[in-house]
Amino acid sequence: MVAQFSLLPDYAELFCRSNFSFLHGASHADELVERAAELGYRGIAITDECSLAGAPRMHVAAQAHGLPLVIGSYFDVTPDDVAPGHDPGPGAFGLVLLAQNREGYGNLSELISWRRMAAPKGSYTLTSRMLSAPPAEFAHLRGMPDCFAILVPAYPVRADVLDAQVAWFRATFGDRARLGLVQLQRALDGAQREEIRAAGERRGVRIVALGDVTMHRRSCKALQDVMTAIRVGMPVAECGYALAPNAEQHLRSRQRIGQLYAPDEIAQTCAILDACDFDLGSLRYEYPDEIVPHGLTPTRYLEQETFAGAAVRYPQGIPEKVKKQIRHELDLIARLNYEPFFLTVYDIVKYARSQNILCQGRGSAANSVVCYCLGITEVDPDQSTMLFERFISEERGEPPDIDVDFEHQRREEVIQHIYGKYGKERAALAAAVSTYRPRGVLRETGKALGVDPMLVDRVAKGHRWFDGSRDLLKQFASTGLDPQTPLIRTWAELAARLLNFPRHLSQHSGGFVISRGKLTRLVPVENAAMDGRRVIQWDKDDLEALGLMKVDVLALGMLSALHRAFDMRTAWRGPQEDGQPFTLKDIPQDDEPTYDMICRADTVGVFQIESRAQMSMLPRLRPRNYYDLVVQVSIVRPGPIQGGAVHPYLKRRRIVAGEEEGEVTYPSDALKEVLVRTLGVPIFQEQVMQIAIVAAGFTPGEADELRRAMAAWKRKGNLEKYHDKIIDGMLERGYTREFAEQIFEQIKGFGEYGFPESHAASFAKLAYASSWLKCHEPAIFVASLLNSQPMGFYAPAQLVQDAKRHGVKVFPADVTRSGWEASLEALPGQPPPHGQPAVRLGLSLVRGLGEAAA
Repeated sequence: MVAQFSLLPDYAELFCRSNFSFLHGASHADELVERAAELGYRGIAITDECSLAGAPRMHVAAQAHGLPLVIGSYFDVTPDDVAPGHDPGPGAFGLVLLAQNREGYGNLSELISWRRMAAPKGSYTLTSRMLSAPPAEFAHLRGMPDCFAILVPAYPVRADVLDAQVAWFRATFGDRARLGLVQLQRALDGAQREEIRAAGERRGVRIVALGDVTMHRRSCKALQDVMTAIRVGMPVAECGYALAPNAEQHLRSRQRIGQLYAPDEIAQTCAILDACDFDLGSLRYEYPDEIVPHGLTPTRYLEQETFAGAAVRYPQGIPEKVKKQIRHELDLIARLNYEPFFLTVYDIVKYARSQNILCQGRGSAANSVVCYCLGITEVDPDQSTMLFERFISEERGEPPDIDVDFEHQRREEVIQHIYGKYGKERAALAAAVSTYRPRGVLRETGKALGVDPMLVDRVAKGHRWFDGSRDLLKQFASTGLDPQTPLIRTWAELAARLLNFPRHLSQHSGGFVISRGKLTRLVPVENAAMDGRRVIQWDKDDLEALGLMKVDVLALGMLSALHRAFDMRTAWRGPQEDGQPFTLKDIPQDDEPTYDMICRADTVGVFQIESRAQMSMLPRLRPRNYYDLVVQVSIVRPGPIQGGAVHPYLKRRRIVAGEEEGEVTYPSDALKEVLVRTLGVPIFQEQVMQIAIVAAGFTPGEADELRRAMAAWKRKGNLEKYHDKIIDGMLERGYTREFAEQIFEQIKGFGEYGFPESHAASFAKLAYASSWLKCHEPAIFVASLLNSQPMGFYAPAQLVQDAKRHGVKVFPADVTRSGWEASLEALPGQPPPHGQPAVRLGLSLVRGLGEAAA
């Protein structure tokens, strides 16, 4: 047997920036990992600048390719005596820090957080003294314990400066100090190499080979140049020395690495790789424990509160089916150690209710009877066909998603409660990654390439969407541009490549991450654009990929309007018979006049069914009960429309109503159970998941992966990989290929935007409540809408005109009669509590008048 060996050196790239080093890195994380695996690298590091924003995506890609990943970050270090924003001079150097273990990762995350929060958003400063002699609060970060530290000398380097830096570096980082050698075919690379090797030998610091990688292939150089031009704010042709001199900052072959570096310098990359055993997937964090009363465990407390809530929800006795489901959910929650998460959400909702802030959970949480019993959601899952696996699944191993809507005018109170209770060291908002969108990317790349500004403006205004350079060239041709012109082709190619690149981090609309200990040791935290807010460097997809949980504290204008309407009605009509104020539960169900109004599409101002598209559907669908409203909310969406569900569903409703000949049929008895409530037509995401389980043999976890693929299809593709599994699974179970292909096309339609039944069920509650108020209390309804602006589809003037059409007397704003907000006034002969009030407009509607002046 002949021994197998390679003359190519083992190599791990330890200095690599993705496109989360904004306008520096020219490749996505998965491109870097895939290319490193192709080249046979032993491993790779992610070292975005003062950031771990790209680390989760790099982790997911590395897991998929079986490639070891080191988590790190790069920093520009300035001399102590240089003021921020000034030229650092020859004393500046680069620093790569690599986490050896969980403790080192925590130190790295905390260092990034410290420096980001001490600077304006999007910037940072790091001096040598901060590393060798940090202030007392960060004394534990001195020398960055449990991290390898690699000094990256400036180019070109001065021998005396380098020698002093290496001496300081060795004293600060000890045996973890390394001296990085970057060889990029620059004019002075030879002299640089000799100076670095000499300094390392004098000071006893080992040298490690680095690639200073910013792109996975050399073909990305043109894109990198355009990004540089965008960053410095001038066309590529004028960027001069700001541009990289060549394309060497790509992942190079191991043969090329072997030609550029000494064997021991290459070997050092693998030695560091082997010494770093931290895996981002091993991150675990604990939710606060102060929410659990003394003497109780989280498991016992959650069980206690759930059954106490169930007794309130089911005053006639808890049905056995519900008890069984509660036990099933609690057991699964306990196995996954999610009790503190549920209790944290419960605590936030309890606080809101104690402050008389209207709130309602929605999303997949509406599938949970535990959430219903805790008062987090208002939809009884026992009355729906929603999948609990859509919410939480042991097989999936990912955290549940609980969205809670609060009155939009009072949500800030809830946010400040969270900060006040847990502290800003333990609570922060998730990030939202702002990416380059079609019009913006056309403007930025066109400007960078020196295209005539008037042409750039015309082209950008005419292109709302494109998918790839070929598609863009066709659109260019339709607007009179010659797609054969080199500049136009380059513009199309680079715009298509930069499309969807991350541009900067902004804050999520309300996704909070709350921890028991310091959040900054779990994930870097930085300042948000809004004063007093902090945001972590990971978005919701990153958190989901790592199995970390967030609480969505969202704002909903209709909740503000409903709360105001309930208060106004109580003040005008008096309290209920039990002496309590009027609330959501007091609205009569299945009110015929309300549904008559809905069927007439008389829904200006009504939640979710006020748009022109919804209004055109209402007389055709003619909702007569709550579940009809659930369908109504969902069916006017791109998913059902592009999936071809609308007309078949309406036709079947007419058949059931006896208005049309025909029969409602189902492909099988198994699918009838899934689709019977929507007459054999899939309307909701959950139904698509159930079809995959019942008809194609998916497990619940696989079905949820399909759901997430549908949600991300427009951005990432990935849906076609399910095609064969769905088709083959359905053929095996006796369905025709034609039907199977039809189902897959419907699934693709849902990829455009399919509404979950769990969302629709929560929204339909509010749609009905607002409809009832409009029907029976039109004056109160319009006054509450006016006092809750901005919200909804219609301007105040349109709302007022609609109210007048419904017989509401509206008095103009009057400095002698009006308050800041709209109010109710009694009409002659119609005093409260039985008379119909008029509405007096508030001074808030007077343009240019501030509340203080009023």
